[in-house]
Amino acid sequence: MNPTLARSVNWSAVNEFVQPHLDRVGGYFPTVGSPEWCALADDDPAKIAAVLNAGQHWALHLELAQQARCDASKAISAAEDWGTVSRQIQQRREFYAEKPWLRRSA
Repeated sequence: MNPTLARSVNWSAVNEFVQPHLDRVGGYFPTVGSPEWCALADDDPAKIAAVLNAGQHWALHLELAQQARCDASKAISAAEDWGTVSRQIQQRREFYAEKPWLRRSA
């Protein structure tokens, strides 16, 4: 993966692109990968619509996952005073550096 590419996914933009194609096909199209879908000709508009629809569902999955990661990050950030935790770790490290004989051993 190219590290300069953005990781954020915008389902709405994908849907805006895909929906006109789905509207042109109209009605029903089979689930991508299903036997019914496999039986369609490669240039059948319903087959292409199914792939586009699957793509927009994948984009929705990615957007929801990125939102979940963002929410989890905010929850973790709010769960603790991380500055205090950092100071406590540093103080403990300095304490045992000065008094290594007090460190527990297995």
